[in-house]
Amino acid sequence: MSRWVQQITTIARLEASKAFFSKRGLWVYLLALFPAVIFFGHGLDIKWKRQSWNDRIVAREKIESVQIGERAVDVKTRLGSPLRDFEYRSRDEDREVSRRFLEYFDGQRRHQLHFENGLLKDKSVRSLASLEEDTQVFAGVFQYFYLRLAIFFGCLGIFMNLFRGEMLDKTLHFWFLAPVRREVLLAGKYGAGLLASAVIFGGGTILTFFAMLSALDPADVQAYWQGPAASHLFWYTASAILGCVGYGSVFLAAGLLLKNPIAPASMILLWESINGFLPVVLQKLSVLYYVQSLCPIPPPTDKDMPAALRLLLAPAEPAPAALAILGLLGVTALVLWVASQAVKRLEVNYSTE
Repeated sequence: MSRWVQQITTIARLEASKAFFSKRGLWVYLLALFPAVIFFGHGLDIKWKRQSWNDRIVAREKIESVQIGERAVDVKTRLGSPLRDFEYRSRDEDREVSRRFLEYFDGQRRHQLHFENGLLKDKSVRSLASLEEDTQVFAGVFQYFYLRLAIFFGCLGIFMNLFRGEMLDKTLHFWFLAPVRREVLLAGKYGAGLLASAVIFGGGTILTFFAMLSALDPADVQAYWQGPAASHLFWYTASAILGCVGYGSVFLAAGLLLKNPIAPASMILLWESINGFLPVVLQKLSVLYYVQSLCPIPPPTDKDMPAALRLLLAPAEPAPAALAILGLLGVTALVLWVASQAVKRLEVNYSTE
């Protein structure tokens, strides 16, 4: 057993550099870093707005003193030049209505005043950057994009190439000539792929989380860290890494059993997508079911969204964290066992590739 562990470690070390820096897999980094770039851009936009609007701040009490029914001319005279002044005309029940929107900034929030025919009809307030809104957006991006697409296709690119890529390069026979059991070779390659995917997507999750916080007010960030922030960061990162554990085993097995990655990837993506429609027993054969159960915040859903689409996007009834982790590890072990049986029977025939 100790010799096998040493062999697995050696193979994983030799394969790790290829898993990290393979030319076929450089696009994986783009998938992992894309959400972080978006959130960093959002943070820069918020900071720019705060700086550019700093000399146009109007006291909150002064804005809130505006009453429904006041004239737009009087409001603008009292509050001064707004951030935005937008006016247009429309028809409402066979009559023409003049609509006007004035927007003011109190240093933290934007106040939108809606006028009809020159009189104030309603008011709305929107924070420039809201902790609650941004954490909801992060939850949606993480579950709809990161788990369902980025990690899925990232693991496809990394793990499919562990065996299939070597067959295309006509180098797999060198490993098969080495004095090492094929199951050990499989474990070493899986370990290398798992290390690469966990670092890339776990690191991408952490980077995106801090990018999300960069747009928020420092006081809100401090309060968040004193509350559930550390727990949220841990479970998001754990979900990403466990997603790599599960999807990695599936695509490693698919690379051994099938030549064309498009067909198995399409079938697996379809299976993961219809998870909400499946019976409870079949839901537990899905990687997505377990990793979504670990996410600390449910993703936002639109109430007006069709019920069928909500079932596709919303996770199934989540499992407890301990059962989710054990269930995912159980599914992974089963898939790796199937892969170990396949690698024993694998014959290298480059002429058919």
